[in-house]
Amino acid sequence: MADIIRIKNLETFGNHGLIPEENVLGQKFFISADMYTKTRQAGKNDTMNQSIHYGEVCHEIDSFVRQKTFKLIEKVAESLAEHLLLTYPLMTGIELEIKKPWAPIGLPLDFVSIEIFRSWHDVYIGLGSNIGESEQLIHEAITQLDELETSQVVNVSKLIKTKPYGGVEQPDFINGALHLKTLLTPNELLEVLHQIEHQAGRERSIHWGPRTLDLDILLYDEELIFEENLTIPHIDMTNREFVLTPLAEIAPYAIHPASGKTILTLQQELMRESSHHSL
Repeated sequence: MADIIRIKNLETFGNHGLIPEENVLGQKFFISADMYTKTRQAGKNDTMNQSIHYGEVCHEIDSFVRQKTFKLIEKVAESLAEHLLLTYPLMTGIELEIKKPWAPIGLPLDFVSIEIFRSWHDVYIGLGSNIGESEQLIHEAITQLDELETSQVVNVSKLIKTKPYGGVEQPDFINGALHLKTLLTPNELLEVLHQIEHQAGRERSIHWGPRTLDLDILLYDEELIFEENLTIPHIDMTNREFVLTPLAEIAPYAIHPASGKTILTLQQELMRESSHHSL
């Protein structure tokens, strides 16, 4: 549960619009923001550094809207929401409304507006490699993810050596997992991971085959996603010890949304099952 600090109908001025005159002459905008945060400590201790200074945010919004020029208010909203989330660490999410009262449509209206909600997401990514300098490739991938403007690596598991999965004869793997906070959507993040894999020389020629670098989205918040190119939670992860062991190290109580069980519980169940089969 989050608390909300609300700014309502902040009046500002900007040069945003599809018509060239709008970009030159500019016009009035009204901006409202519900900023999701935790105010408990500020409320208990009466200290501003434990909350979001709404006065500073108002000036930040005004400066951003005045200094930029966009064609669409959709772009204004998207860019402003991202800017505020990156600028104020205590802000976990923001619901933003931008009103344009003088929309030049040739008909009378009070205003046109767009309202969006954007927030930080908790993502867990599986790391793997069994070709080349595997540990170096994984560490380079971690660095690249941490250097993304819209993401931050929170925690990384130890790297472990594991046997290949899937029956293809190949070298042992180096595996791990990381916790990423990101503003990217699942598909945007997937595209970034594919780019990092490609830079590392990843080729997708053999299913379950050897690879220089393997970056898989294991969990994205508690979402269930079933699309042609993306399944979250990662398919069959509950049967893969090389996934659950490093993930349980950094997120033992994260919930697998399909099963409703914690990662630690899933790992322990898999280890008991493996032990039983080995008897």
